[in-house]
Amino acid sequence: MAARSRPAAALEPPTSASFKANVDYYFDRAAATLRLPEGLLHQIKACNNVYLVQFPVKFGNRYEIFRGWRAEHSHHQKPLKGGIRYAANVNEDEIEALAALMTYKCAIVDAPFGGSKGGVAIDARKYAPEQLEKVTRRFTAELIRKNFIGPGVNVPAPDMGTGEREMAWVADTYDAFHPGGLDNMACVTGKPVSQGGVAGRTEATGRGVQYGIREAFRQADDLKDLKLSPGLEGKRIVVQGFGNVGYHTAKFLSEDEGAVVVGIGEWDGAIYDPKGLDVSKVGAHRNKKRTIRGFPGAKTFDDPASCLEFQCDLLVPAALENVITEKNAGRIKAKVIAEAANGPTTARAERILLYRGIFIVPDIYLNAGGVTVSYFEWAKNLSHMSYGIMEKRKEEMTMNKLVSNTERLTGKAFPKAEREELVRGAEEIDLVRSGLEEVMVRAYQEIREVWLRRKAVTDLRQASFVVAIEKVAKAYMELGIFP
Repeated sequence: MAARSRPAAALEPPTSASFKANVDYYFDRAAATLRLPEGLLHQIKACNNVYLVQFPVKFGNRYEIFRGWRAEHSHHQKPLKGGIRYAANVNEDEIEALAALMTYKCAIVDAPFGGSKGGVAIDARKYAPEQLEKVTRRFTAELIRKNFIGPGVNVPAPDMGTGEREMAWVADTYDAFHPGGLDNMACVTGKPVSQGGVAGRTEATGRGVQYGIREAFRQADDLKDLKLSPGLEGKRIVVQGFGNVGYHTAKFLSEDEGAVVVGIGEWDGAIYDPKGLDVSKVGAHRNKKRTIRGFPGAKTFDDPASCLEFQCDLLVPAALENVITEKNAGRIKAKVIAEAANGPTTARAERILLYRGIFIVPDIYLNAGGVTVSYFEWAKNLSHMSYGIMEKRKEEMTMNKLVSNTERLTGKAFPKAEREELVRGAEEIDLVRSGLEEVMVRAYQEIREVWLRRKAVTDLRQASFVVAIEKVAKAYMELGIFP
């Protein structure tokens, strides 16, 4: 596997730290292996629309001016899909890059959306909830004004700095502008379940990362050169970023898969314990102290980036883009890097990592769990029907008869707990998890097949972009836009 992971030298990675420049490089590197019309490739790569807005919000007797963006990368499928990010340093380059990744990500998992992304330059930690509500509602109004939001137009979701609370405000604002709209709740996903959300959406990205990593670690042939055995049991893991995605990823990998989380990094430091960290207890400590620093039994490091260089089998960057660069790529000790964040590895860093034989499971695939479950929520809102409600009781009656007949014929009874589990009909959360796992497993196998079968494709990221480009190209050609 290490030999297959060495990148081709045809394209030189960008020297720029621009997030978009790195995404464009990955696109070009994959496109170079395909026989598609040049004009079609330009259309797929280009960002169709970018809306920049500056808007005032009144807090008491003063006004603050905020800057926000919404990028629409591709309209080959409609509506468009992508989160809204609240971060002090968000900018147009970042929003365009994230919108492009959303296009490719949706294509990889066969979610019927074009790619989009939004953001507001704000440090949400410095504002009270009622202030954030004002900002969110005003930004939503600006998107409505320019037709950059709607169930069949453009459907936002949570991203860094936002969550189900903000999405509920977005939905309510949209509904106020469109009274009586039957499908208004489908204008945004990631809402609370009580407001039209779907069970499992909050942890969906982390759950998808779990399923993707699990599938990667099932491939014995791919792990041979890394001197790793199949499965995640006992594997040492470091997670960089302990927000929604990082926390749930660490929790699921340790509790469900038997992995040992030895290190966690956050914005203000990192902690390490070779014997393993109890993720739930670290989360409780963070919630109480507002920091992971000083967690009992663990060594605290002042430098947040130090966790990237901890000794481990698997490194999961789950925070910001461009955290693994050519400056620290040579010091990474992990054998596998699983990118839960968007764009955590620069192109120049990736070249170093691949040359060293480090296996990378790319962001464009791995963190697609969020948009996959957002698809489930959007479809639920349009159907006005909760998943499982029609078949749950029928399922339970059928399974109860089957189990009862089995007990009668064998003369033996199932243990009570096992019997209850066997006859229980599927709830919405069960169906959501089942659907998400199916999507993540199927997508990984499709990407891996391209990586293994096409000689010009040297790594999983390039394979992922190849899969995405071919699917988007097919959509454009079937629309008749390109012959």
